[in-house]
Amino acid sequence: MVTLASCNDFLEQPVDQRATLNSVEKVSELLVTAYPEADYATFTESISDLAMDKTSGSVVVEEENQNPYFFQDVPSRNEGSPTNYWYACYAAIAAANQALEAIENAPNPEDYSAQKGEALVARAYAHFMLVTLFSKVYDPATASSDPGIPYVTEPEKVVMGQYDRKTVTYVYEQIEKDLTQGLPLINNNAYTVPKYHFNTAAAHAFATRFYLFKQEYQKVIDHANQAFPGGEIESSLRPWVDVYSNLTANEGLAIYTQATQRANLLLTETTSTWARYYASYRYGLATPIVNYLFRSANVTGSSWVFPLYTQGDNNWLILKFREHFVRTDINADIGLAYTIFPLFTAEEVLFNRAEAYIELGNYRAARADLNTYASARIANYDPVADAVTTSKIRSFYGISDTKEGLIATLLDFKAAEFVQEGMRWFDIIRHDITVEHPTASGQVLTLPPGDPRRVFQIPQEVVLAGIEQNPR
Repeated sequence: MVTLASCNDFLEQPVDQRATLNSVEKVSELLVTAYPEADYATFTESISDLAMDKTSGSVVVEEENQNPYFFQDVPSRNEGSPTNYWYACYAAIAAANQALEAIENAPNPEDYSAQKGEALVARAYAHFMLVTLFSKVYDPATASSDPGIPYVTEPEKVVMGQYDRKTVTYVYEQIEKDLTQGLPLINNNAYTVPKYHFNTAAAHAFATRFYLFKQEYQKVIDHANQAFPGGEIESSLRPWVDVYSNLTANEGLAIYTQATQRANLLLTETTSTWARYYASYRYGLATPIVNYLFRSANVTGSSWVFPLYTQGDNNWLILKFREHFVRTDINADIGLAYTIFPLFTAEEVLFNRAEAYIELGNYRAARADLNTYASARIANYDPVADAVTTSKIRSFYGISDTKEGLIATLLDFKAAEFVQEGMRWFDIIRHDITVEHPTASGQVLTLPPGDPRRVFQIPQEVVLAGIEQNPR
Protein backbone atom coordinates (compact mmCIF):
# COMPACT_ATOMS: atom_id res chain seq x y z
CA MET A 1 0.00 0.00 0.00
CA VAL A 2 2.90 2.36 0.78
CA THR A 3 4.39 1.56 -2.61
CA LEU A 4 1.11 2.25 -4.37
CA ALA A 5 0.74 5.58 -2.57
CA SER A 6 4.23 6.59 -3.66
CA CYS A 7 3.42 5.68 -7.26
CA ASN A 8 0.25 7.72 -7.16
CA ASP A 9 2.18 10.73 -5.81
CA PHE A 10 4.69 10.39 -8.63
CA LEU A 11 2.04 10.07 -11.33
CA GLU A 12 0.29 13.17 -10.05
CA GLN A 13 3.34 15.32 -10.87
CA PRO A 14 3.26 17.29 -14.15
CA VAL A 15 5.34 15.81 -16.97
CA ASP A 16 6.99 19.18 -17.66
CA GLN A 17 9.14 19.94 -14.63
CA ARG A 18 10.26 23.38 -15.83
CA ALA A 19 9.51 26.35 -13.61
CA THR A 20 6.01 27.72 -14.08
CA LEU A 21 6.07 31.40 -15.02
CA ASN A 22 3.37 32.41 -12.58
CA SER A 23 4.84 35.52 -10.95
CA VAL A 24 6.39 38.84 -11.88
CA GLU A 25 9.63 37.72 -10.25
CA LYS A 26 9.87 34.54 -12.35
CA VAL A 27 9.20 36.38 -15.60
CA SER A 28 11.83 38.94 -14.66
CA GLU A 29 14.34 36.16 -14.04
CA LEU A 30 13.57 34.66 -17.44
CA LEU A 31 14.15 38.01 -19.16
CA VAL A 32 17.74 38.04 -17.94
CA THR A 33 18.31 35.57 -20.81
CA ALA A 34 16.47 37.69 -23.42
CA TYR A 35 19.77 39.21 -24.61
CA PRO A 36 22.17 37.51 -27.07
CA GLU A 37 24.83 35.79 -24.97
CA ALA A 38 27.36 35.82 -27.80
CA ASP A 39 29.65 38.39 -29.39
CA TYR A 40 29.67 39.71 -32.95
CA ALA A 41 32.94 41.64 -32.58
CA THR A 42 35.10 38.62 -33.44
CA PHE A 43 33.80 38.45 -37.01
CA THR A 44 32.68 42.03 -37.66
CA GLU A 45 35.98 43.53 -36.53
CA SER A 46 38.12 41.31 -38.75
CA ILE A 47 35.95 41.84 -41.85
CA SER A 48 36.17 45.61 -41.41
CA ASP A 49 38.85 48.05 -42.54
CA LEU A 50 40.16 48.28 -38.95
CA ALA A 51 41.90 44.91 -39.38
CA MET A 52 45.17 44.04 -41.11
CA ASP A 53 47.24 40.90 -41.52
CA LYS A 54 49.95 41.06 -38.87
CA THR A 55 51.69 38.23 -40.79
CA SER A 56 53.98 37.07 -37.99
CA GLY A 57 54.88 37.27 -34.35
CA SER A 58 52.93 35.99 -31.39
CA VAL A 59 49.53 35.84 -33.06
CA VAL A 60 46.45 33.64 -32.72
CA VAL A 61 44.82 32.17 -35.82
CA GLU A 62 41.24 30.93 -35.63
CA GLU A 63 38.75 30.68 -38.49
CA GLU A 64 36.27 32.95 -36.67
CA ASN A 65 38.88 35.69 -37.05
CA GLN A 66 40.64 34.57 -40.23
CA ASN A 67 37.79 33.71 -42.60
CA PRO A 68 36.01 37.09 -42.36
CA TYR A 69 39.30 38.83 -43.13
CA PHE A 70 39.46 36.85 -46.36
CA PHE A 71 35.74 37.56 -46.98
CA GLN A 72 34.96 33.87 -46.60
CA ASP A 73 32.09 32.18 -44.77
CA VAL A 74 32.83 30.76 -41.33
CA PRO A 75 31.75 27.08 -41.15
CA SER A 76 32.44 26.89 -37.41
CA ARG A 77 29.74 27.14 -34.74
CA ASN A 78 32.31 28.16 -32.15
CA GLU A 79 32.15 31.24 -29.97
CA GLY A 80 32.77 34.34 -32.06
CA SER A 81 31.28 32.86 -35.25
CA PRO A 82 28.26 34.22 -37.16
CA THR A 83 26.46 30.92 -36.62
CA ASN A 84 26.97 31.14 -32.87
CA TYR A 85 25.61 34.67 -32.87
CA TRP A 86 22.60 33.65 -34.99
CA TYR A 87 21.57 30.99 -32.49
CA ALA A 88 22.26 33.24 -29.51
CA CYS A 89 19.88 35.86 -30.95
CA TYR A 90 17.12 33.34 -31.49
CA ALA A 91 17.66 31.93 -27.99
CA ALA A 92 17.18 35.47 -26.65
CA ILE A 93 14.05 35.85 -28.80
CA ALA A 94 12.70 32.56 -27.46
CA ALA A 95 13.10 33.81 -23.89
CA ALA A 96 11.31 37.05 -24.74
CA ASN A 97 8.47 35.17 -26.43
CA GLN A 98 8.10 32.80 -23.49
CA ALA A 99 7.85 35.77 -21.16
CA LEU A 100 5.28 37.50 -23.35
CA GLU A 101 3.14 34.37 -23.50
CA ALA A 102 3.25 34.03 -19.73
CA ILE A 103 2.24 37.67 -19.34
CA GLU A 104 -0.64 37.29 -21.78
CA ASN A 105 -1.95 34.25 -19.89
CA ALA A 106 -1.49 35.75 -16.42
CA PRO A 107 -4.68 36.60 -14.46
CA ASN A 108 -3.20 40.02 -13.71
CA PRO A 109 -1.27 41.06 -16.87
CA GLU A 110 -1.30 44.72 -15.81
CA ASP A 111 1.19 43.85 -13.05
CA TYR A 112 3.69 42.77 -15.71
CA SER A 113 3.79 46.05 -17.60
CA ALA A 114 7.53 46.67 -17.11
CA GLN A 115 8.38 43.07 -17.99
CA LYS A 116 6.28 43.27 -21.15
CA GLY A 117 8.12 46.42 -22.19
CA GLU A 118 11.51 44.80 -21.67
CA ALA A 119 10.51 41.65 -23.55
CA LEU A 120 9.22 43.60 -26.55
CA VAL A 121 12.28 45.83 -26.83
CA ALA A 122 14.66 42.90 -26.29
CA ARG A 123 12.86 40.93 -29.01
CA ALA A 124 13.11 43.91 -31.34
CA TYR A 125 16.83 44.31 -30.65
CA ALA A 126 17.73 40.67 -31.33
CA HIS A 127 15.79 40.71 -34.61
CA PHE A 128 17.42 44.01 -35.57
CA MET A 129 20.89 42.58 -35.10
CA LEU A 130 19.95 39.51 -37.12
CA VAL A 131 18.54 41.47 -40.05
CA THR A 132 21.52 43.83 -39.97
CA LEU A 133 24.10 41.06 -40.17
CA PHE A 134 22.31 38.37 -42.19
CA SER A 135 20.33 40.47 -44.69
CA LYS A 136 21.17 43.34 -46.98
CA VAL A 137 21.39 46.69 -45.25
CA TYR A 138 18.12 48.62 -45.26
CA ASP A 139 17.60 50.52 -48.51
CA PRO A 140 14.16 52.11 -49.04
CA ALA A 141 14.42 51.35 -52.76
CA THR A 142 14.98 47.59 -52.38
CA ALA A 143 13.95 46.65 -48.81
CA SER A 144 10.50 45.47 -49.94
CA SER A 145 12.13 42.75 -52.06
CA ASP A 146 15.35 41.99 -50.16
CA PRO A 147 15.03 38.78 -48.09
CA GLY A 148 14.86 39.43 -44.36
CA ILE A 149 15.16 36.98 -41.47
CA PRO A 150 12.37 35.07 -39.69
CA TYR A 151 10.59 37.36 -37.22
CA VAL A 152 9.51 34.98 -34.48
CA THR A 153 6.74 36.13 -32.14
CA GLU A 154 5.61 32.89 -30.51
CA PRO A 155 7.42 30.21 -28.49
CA GLU A 156 8.44 27.26 -30.62
CA LYS A 157 6.39 24.21 -29.61
CA VAL A 158 7.04 21.82 -32.49
CA VAL A 159 10.16 20.06 -33.69
CA MET A 160 11.56 21.53 -36.91
CA GLY A 161 8.95 24.22 -37.42
CA GLN A 162 8.90 25.99 -40.77
CA TYR A 163 9.77 29.68 -41.08
CA ASP A 164 9.66 32.38 -43.73
CA ARG A 165 12.31 35.08 -44.21
CA LYS A 166 9.81 37.53 -45.75
CA THR A 167 11.46 40.90 -46.53
CA VAL A 168 13.68 43.47 -44.86
CA THR A 169 10.75 45.89 -44.94
CA TYR A 170 8.56 43.44 -43.07
CA VAL A 171 11.24 42.80 -40.45
CA TYR A 172 11.73 46.55 -39.95
CA GLU A 173 7.97 47.00 -39.53
CA GLN A 174 7.88 44.33 -36.83
CA ILE A 175 10.94 45.78 -35.07
CA GLU A 176 9.36 49.22 -35.01
CA LYS A 177 6.07 47.79 -33.75
CA ASP A 178 7.77 46.01 -30.84
CA LEU A 179 10.00 48.97 -30.08
CA THR A 180 7.26 51.59 -30.05
CA GLN A 181 4.93 49.39 -28.00
CA GLY A 182 7.57 48.29 -25.54
CA LEU A 183 9.56 51.45 -24.90
CA PRO A 184 6.83 53.41 -23.02
CA LEU A 185 6.28 50.43 -20.69
CA ILE A 186 9.88 50.18 -19.48
CA ASN A 187 10.34 51.02 -15.81
CA ASN A 188 13.88 51.29 -14.47
CA ASN A 189 12.63 50.56 -10.95
CA ALA A 190 11.85 47.00 -12.04
CA TYR A 191 15.56 46.19 -12.30
CA THR A 192 18.09 45.40 -9.62
CA VAL A 193 20.95 46.33 -11.98
CA PRO A 194 19.39 48.46 -14.75
CA LYS A 195 22.53 48.53 -16.92
CA TYR A 196 22.06 44.82 -17.73
CA HIS A 197 18.50 45.40 -18.98
CA PHE A 198 16.77 47.64 -21.47
CA ASN A 199 16.42 50.62 -19.19
CA THR A 200 14.84 53.75 -20.67
CA ALA A 201 18.14 55.33 -21.76
CA ALA A 202 19.27 52.10 -23.45
CA ALA A 203 15.93 51.66 -25.21
CA HIS A 204 16.08 55.19 -26.59
CA ALA A 205 19.70 54.55 -27.63
CA PHE A 206 18.54 51.48 -29.54
CA ALA A 207 15.87 53.63 -31.19
CA THR A 208 18.55 56.07 -32.38
CA ARG A 209 20.43 53.23 -34.06
CA PHE A 210 17.30 51.72 -35.58
CA TYR A 211 16.07 54.99 -37.05
CA LEU A 212 19.55 55.86 -38.29
CA PHE A 213 19.48 52.65 -40.34
CA LYS A 214 15.89 53.39 -41.37
CA GLN A 215 16.97 56.90 -42.42
CA GLU A 216 14.33 58.66 -40.33
CA TYR A 217 16.68 61.27 -38.96
CA GLN A 218 14.36 63.47 -36.92
CA LYS A 219 13.38 60.42 -34.89
CA VAL A 220 17.09 59.77 -34.24
CA ILE A 221 17.40 63.25 -32.75
CA ASP A 222 14.19 62.91 -30.76
CA HIS A 223 15.22 59.63 -29.15
CA ALA A 224 18.76 60.86 -28.50
CA ASN A 225 17.36 63.81 -26.57
CA GLN A 226 15.04 61.49 -24.63
CA ALA A 227 17.90 59.17 -23.71
CA PHE A 228 19.47 62.00 -21.69
CA PRO A 229 17.62 64.72 -19.78
CA GLY A 230 17.53 67.86 -21.90
CA GLY A 231 19.63 66.19 -24.57
CA GLU A 232 22.82 66.87 -22.55
CA ILE A 233 25.16 63.97 -23.32
CA GLU A 234 28.57 65.48 -22.57
CA SER A 235 28.61 64.65 -18.85
CA SER A 236 27.91 60.98 -19.61
CA LEU A 237 30.84 60.46 -22.02
CA ARG A 238 33.69 58.27 -20.86
CA PRO A 239 36.26 60.32 -18.89
CA TRP A 240 39.28 59.24 -20.94
CA VAL A 241 41.22 62.46 -20.27
CA ASP A 242 40.61 62.88 -16.54
CA VAL A 243 40.27 59.25 -15.42
CA TYR A 244 40.90 56.45 -17.90
CA SER A 245 44.27 57.68 -19.19
CA ASN A 246 45.62 57.81 -15.63
CA LEU A 247 44.79 54.21 -14.72
CA THR A 248 47.08 51.20 -14.64
CA ALA A 249 46.52 48.53 -17.28
CA ASN A 250 44.58 46.29 -14.91
CA GLU A 251 42.46 49.19 -13.71
CA GLY A 252 41.73 50.23 -17.28
CA LEU A 253 40.65 46.74 -18.29
CA ALA A 254 38.37 46.53 -15.27
CA ILE A 255 36.60 49.86 -15.57
CA TYR A 256 35.50 49.99 -19.21
CA THR A 257 32.56 47.60 -18.89
CA GLN A 258 31.52 48.40 -15.34
CA ALA A 259 27.85 49.18 -14.72
CA THR A 260 28.92 52.20 -12.65
CA GLN A 261 30.25 53.97 -15.74
CA ARG A 262 27.68 56.52 -16.92
CA ALA A 263 28.64 55.98 -20.55
CA ASN A 264 27.50 52.35 -20.45
CA LEU A 265 23.78 52.26 -21.17
CA LEU A 266 23.36 48.52 -21.76
CA LEU A 267 25.79 45.73 -20.92
CA THR A 268 25.60 42.03 -21.63
CA GLU A 269 27.67 39.06 -20.51
CA THR A 270 28.66 36.74 -23.34
CA THR A 271 30.40 33.38 -23.53
CA SER A 272 33.35 34.67 -25.51
CA THR A 273 37.14 34.60 -25.64
CA TRP A 274 37.26 38.05 -27.23
CA ALA A 275 38.84 39.60 -24.14
CA ARG A 276 41.59 36.98 -24.28
CA TYR A 277 42.45 37.30 -27.95
CA TYR A 278 41.33 40.68 -29.29
CA ALA A 279 44.89 42.02 -29.19
CA SER A 280 46.64 38.89 -30.42
CA TYR A 281 44.39 37.74 -33.24
CA ARG A 282 46.42 37.70 -36.44
CA TYR A 283 43.85 39.78 -38.29
CA GLY A 284 43.21 42.87 -36.25
CA LEU A 285 44.48 46.25 -35.14
CA ALA A 286 47.98 46.75 -36.55
CA THR A 287 50.58 49.52 -36.55
CA PRO A 288 49.50 51.35 -39.75
CA ILE A 289 45.95 51.73 -38.41
CA VAL A 290 47.25 52.73 -34.99
CA ASN A 291 49.42 55.39 -36.60
CA TYR A 292 46.51 56.87 -38.53
CA LEU A 293 43.87 56.77 -35.78
CA PHE A 294 45.90 57.51 -32.67
CA ARG A 295 49.49 58.57 -33.28
CA SER A 296 48.82 61.23 -35.88
CA ALA A 297 46.93 64.48 -35.54
CA ASN A 298 43.31 64.16 -36.56
CA VAL A 299 41.10 66.79 -38.16
CA THR A 300 41.12 68.86 -34.95
CA GLY A 301 44.89 69.35 -35.26
CA SER A 302 45.50 67.31 -32.09
CA SER A 303 45.57 63.59 -31.34
CA TRP A 304 43.36 61.41 -29.17
CA VAL A 305 44.28 60.61 -25.59
CA PHE A 306 43.52 56.87 -25.82
CA PRO A 307 46.39 54.98 -24.15
CA LEU A 308 47.90 52.33 -26.43
CA TYR A 309 49.21 49.01 -25.19
CA THR A 310 50.89 46.08 -26.92
CA GLN A 311 51.06 42.37 -26.26
CA GLY A 312 54.20 41.54 -28.15
CA ASP A 313 55.15 42.93 -31.54
CA ASN A 314 52.26 44.59 -33.42
CA ASN A 315 49.53 43.28 -31.08
CA TRP A 316 47.83 46.53 -30.19
CA LEU A 317 44.92 47.10 -27.89
CA ILE A 318 42.88 49.79 -26.21
CA LEU A 319 42.04 48.81 -22.64
CA LYS A 320 38.42 47.71 -22.88
CA PHE A 321 37.83 44.05 -22.14
CA ARG A 322 38.79 41.76 -19.29
CA GLU A 323 38.03 38.05 -19.35
CA HIS A 324 35.91 36.49 -16.64
CA PHE A 325 36.83 32.80 -16.42
CA VAL A 326 34.45 30.48 -14.58
CA ARG A 327 35.78 27.05 -13.73
CA THR A 328 33.51 24.09 -14.34
CA ASP A 329 35.96 21.70 -12.66
CA ILE A 330 37.48 22.80 -9.37
CA ASN A 331 40.36 20.36 -9.84
CA ALA A 332 41.39 21.51 -13.31
CA ASP A 333 41.65 24.65 -15.40
CA ILE A 334 38.51 23.79 -17.31
CA GLY A 335 35.70 26.27 -17.64
CA LEU A 336 33.98 28.97 -19.63
CA ALA A 337 35.36 32.34 -20.68
CA TYR A 338 33.04 35.34 -20.47
CA THR A 339 33.42 38.82 -21.93
CA ILE A 340 31.16 41.72 -20.99
CA PHE A 341 30.19 43.91 -23.94
CA PRO A 342 28.68 47.40 -23.97
CA LEU A 343 25.78 47.11 -26.42
CA PHE A 344 24.85 50.80 -26.22
CA THR A 345 26.83 53.79 -24.95
CA ALA A 346 26.46 57.53 -24.56
CA GLU A 347 29.08 57.99 -27.28
CA GLU A 348 26.97 56.16 -29.85
CA VAL A 349 23.93 58.26 -29.01
CA LEU A 350 25.99 61.43 -29.52
CA PHE A 351 27.35 60.19 -32.85
CA ASN A 352 23.93 59.07 -34.06
CA ARG A 353 22.48 62.47 -33.26
CA ALA A 354 25.38 64.22 -35.01
CA GLU A 355 24.86 62.13 -38.15
CA ALA A 356 21.14 62.86 -38.11
CA TYR A 357 21.91 66.58 -37.90
CA ILE A 358 24.24 66.24 -40.89
CA GLU A 359 21.62 64.43 -42.95
CA LEU A 360 19.05 67.12 -42.11
CA GLY A 361 21.45 69.90 -43.05
CA ASN A 362 21.90 71.26 -39.53
CA TYR A 363 25.68 71.45 -39.81
CA ARG A 364 26.09 73.84 -36.88
CA ALA A 365 24.45 71.36 -34.48
CA ALA A 366 26.49 68.49 -35.98
CA ARG A 367 29.76 70.37 -35.43
CA ALA A 368 28.68 71.12 -31.86
CA ASP A 369 28.23 67.40 -31.17
CA LEU A 370 31.57 66.55 -32.81
CA ASN A 371 33.31 69.20 -30.73
CA THR A 372 31.62 67.86 -27.60
CA TYR A 373 33.21 64.51 -28.36
CA ALA A 374 36.62 66.03 -29.14
CA SER A 375 36.62 67.93 -25.85
CA ALA A 376 36.36 64.60 -24.01
CA ARG A 377 39.16 62.91 -25.97
CA ILE A 378 41.90 65.55 -26.31
CA ALA A 379 44.20 66.38 -23.40
CA ASN A 380 44.20 70.11 -22.54
CA TYR A 381 41.45 70.68 -25.08
CA ASP A 382 41.29 74.24 -26.36
CA PRO A 383 37.77 75.11 -27.61
CA VAL A 384 39.27 77.44 -30.21
CA ALA A 385 42.48 75.78 -31.33
CA ASP A 386 41.07 72.22 -31.23
CA ALA A 387 37.61 72.94 -32.62
CA VAL A 388 36.29 71.08 -35.64
CA THR A 389 35.69 73.70 -38.33
CA THR A 390 34.67 73.62 -41.97
CA SER A 391 38.05 74.94 -43.06
CA LYS A 392 39.91 72.28 -41.07
CA ILE A 393 37.75 69.56 -42.59
CA ARG A 394 38.39 70.79 -46.12
CA SER A 395 42.13 71.00 -45.51
CA PHE A 396 42.46 67.65 -43.71
CA TYR A 397 40.34 65.53 -46.07
CA GLY A 398 40.65 67.55 -49.26
CA ILE A 399 36.86 67.64 -49.45
CA SER A 400 35.02 70.80 -50.47
CA ASP A 401 31.49 69.50 -49.90
CA THR A 402 30.49 70.35 -46.32
CA LYS A 403 28.20 67.36 -45.80
CA GLU A 404 30.71 64.89 -47.20
CA GLY A 405 33.45 66.36 -45.03
CA LEU A 406 31.36 66.18 -41.86
CA ILE A 407 30.49 62.55 -42.57
CA ALA A 408 34.19 61.75 -43.08
CA THR A 409 34.98 63.42 -39.76
CA LEU A 410 32.20 61.58 -37.97
CA LEU A 411 33.26 58.19 -39.34
CA ASP A 412 36.88 58.75 -38.30
CA PHE A 413 35.80 59.76 -34.80
CA LYS A 414 33.65 56.63 -34.53
CA ALA A 415 36.43 54.39 -35.84
CA ALA A 416 38.74 55.61 -33.08
CA GLU A 417 36.10 55.39 -30.36
CA PHE A 418 34.78 51.92 -31.18
CA VAL A 419 37.93 50.21 -32.42
CA GLN A 420 38.03 46.54 -31.32
CA GLU A 421 34.30 46.56 -30.55
CA GLY A 422 33.06 45.41 -33.97
CA MET A 423 31.01 48.56 -34.52
CA ARG A 424 32.86 49.82 -37.60
CA TRP A 425 31.14 47.21 -39.77
CA PHE A 426 27.75 48.87 -39.30
CA ASP A 427 29.09 52.13 -40.74
CA ILE A 428 30.74 50.28 -43.62
CA ILE A 429 27.49 48.72 -44.79
CA ARG A 430 25.43 51.88 -44.22
CA HIS A 431 27.81 54.15 -46.12
CA ASP A 432 28.83 51.72 -48.88
CA ILE A 433 32.49 51.81 -47.89
CA THR A 434 34.79 49.52 -49.85
CA VAL A 435 37.01 47.32 -47.68
CA GLU A 436 40.51 46.34 -48.84
CA HIS A 437 42.55 43.70 -47.05
CA PRO A 438 46.23 43.18 -47.91
CA THR A 439 47.53 39.66 -47.31
CA ALA A 440 50.94 38.21 -46.47
CA SER A 441 51.19 36.83 -50.00
CA GLY A 442 51.00 40.32 -51.50
CA GLN A 443 47.37 40.20 -52.60
CA VAL A 444 44.84 42.93 -51.89
CA LEU A 445 41.39 41.48 -51.37
CA THR A 446 38.49 43.83 -52.07
CA LEU A 447 34.92 43.84 -50.76
CA PRO A 448 32.99 46.52 -52.67
CA PRO A 449 29.42 47.74 -52.12
CA GLY A 450 26.86 45.29 -53.49
CA ASP A 451 29.10 42.26 -53.00
CA PRO A 452 26.95 39.41 -51.61
CA ARG A 453 29.73 38.54 -49.16
CA ARG A 454 28.88 41.71 -47.22
CA VAL A 455 25.92 39.71 -45.88
CA PHE A 456 26.93 36.98 -43.44
CA GLN A 457 25.83 33.47 -44.26
CA ILE A 458 22.86 31.91 -42.52
CA PRO A 459 23.65 28.56 -40.85
CA GLN A 460 23.41 25.60 -43.21
CA GLU A 461 21.15 23.55 -40.93
CA VAL A 462 18.34 26.12 -40.87
CA VAL A 463 17.58 25.19 -44.49
CA LEU A 464 15.63 22.32 -42.91
CA ALA A 465 13.30 24.93 -41.43
CA GLY A 466 12.52 26.28 -44.89
CA ILE A 467 14.95 29.20 -44.74
CA GLU A 468 17.01 29.92 -47.83
CA GLN A 469 20.67 30.77 -47.40
CA ASN A 470 22.17 33.99 -48.71
CA PRO A 471 23.57 33.93 -52.28
CA ARG A 472 27.25 33.53 -52.87
